[in-house]
Amino acid sequence: MGKTFKTNSALRRFIMTIVFLTVTAIATSACGQNADGGQSGKLNITATTGMITDVAQQVGGEYVEVSGLMGAGIDPHLYKASQGDVKKLDEADIIFYNGLHLEGKMAEMFEALEKRKPTVAVSEYLTEEQLHTAPGQGAGMHDPHIWFNVKLWISATEVIRDTLVEKDASHADYYKDNAAAYIKELEELDAYATEQIATIPESSRILVTAHDAFGYFGEAYGLTVTGLQGMNTMSEYGSKDVSKLRDYLVEKKIKAVFIESSVPKKSIESVIEGARQLGHEVVIGGELFSDAMGDAGTVEGTYIGMVKHNVDTIVAALK
Repeated sequence: MGKTFKTNSALRRFIMTIVFLTVTAIATSACGQNADGGQSGKLNITATTGMITDVAQQVGGEYVEVSGLMGAGIDPHLYKASQGDVKKLDEADIIFYNGLHLEGKMAEMFEALEKRKPTVAVSEYLTEEQLHTAPGQGAGMHDPHIWFNVKLWISATEVIRDTLVEKDASHADYYKDNAAAYIKELEELDAYATEQIATIPESSRILVTAHDAFGYFGEAYGLTVTGLQGMNTMSEYGSKDVSKLRDYLVEKKIKAVFIESSVPKKSIESVIEGARQLGHEVVIGGELFSDAMGDAGTVEGTYIGMVKHNVDTIVAALK
């Protein structure tokens, strides 16, 4: 009897030990998951461009983990999702993209993903009247570079805010407060751009760039804008395009043109050389950020810093 009791006691201690170790392992695993951004109870967000990534982080704050697909110098028109990108998109709670065919090679992927999770174009609140038609791109095609009109980017911020509120209602007030504070900064940025561009003599407010990405910017802040390539960098340019832009520079006596961080500068350099051969000197007025922001951790690696950089560079060259 005593031996049986001892055996049962040993068995009970063994079972209790197993239970304790199992519970401890589960707790440890849970803690490990909480330390991991995507599994900590925070919303796991994947965004395409750096501009969208920045806004999602500004609005989501401490309750989100944001992963951007396209870094500095990346052209979204030509971008193809890598295997790692597909994994990020698959694991995301929410996906934000620009829309308007900016991420043209990923369109089918977004259509498939939106059947399983919130997959949201930040341009979705914009009306037909607010959008520019893309010439030569077919019916219903619009200029996707909406971030260059800061007022339109306020609309994108509202899309992100409303999506976060719907997905995570428990932190709705937090997201709304963050969005309101950020929108105030955007309104100040819009005023800054308006004031600074107005200091350029009216006859000099002509912005020539590598591709036609600044249409919204020109309309919003009073510049005539033209580019060597069309709105989409997938479009080819030829000798006729170079000659046409060269003659435009000579005719308008334009002294400065601009390269872009995400577009090879050789295209615009051929135009400069052509003008030089006709006796008209043109300089590169600086590098602008068009389809991508600056390096992470720099001022230009934020949306507001990028726009200010562009404004200041344009004013310094054309004023």
